[in-house]
Amino acid sequence: MAKCETGYLCDVCGQEVEAIVDSDLYLRYVLGEVGPEELPRGRERHIRCNPTLAQFIVDERFVPVSCPEPFGKEGLDTDWVRAEEARVSRGWRRLQEVPMLGVSVAEYPLAEVRARWAGG
Repeated sequence: MAKCETGYLCDVCGQEVEAIVDSDLYLRYVLGEVGPEELPRGRERHIRCNPTLAQFIVDERFVPVSCPEPFGKEGLDTDWVRAEEARVSRGWRRLQEVPMLGVSVAEYPLAEVRARWAGG
């Protein structure tokens, strides 16, 4: 099968990342960890296949993910963990909304990320 027909395959599990709402690459883009110029070249994986980031999603719609030591949040500073949970959870919620918003890819990131990239 031609690559364009196979979709985006997860670097971790090898399965297709079927929807943007499950994309670790796009979550990191929404969070500002991947810039717009990196998006087309970025390596794809499922959000759940990146437990280092997924462990910080706290939402009743997301089944919690644990990450083994040394990167598990249980061994990290609790104030930093709370801040990271708030940030990543906001990004994940934004990613869940994106398909229904009818906005351009440039508008996917959180407002503060867009402002930072715009220089303001």
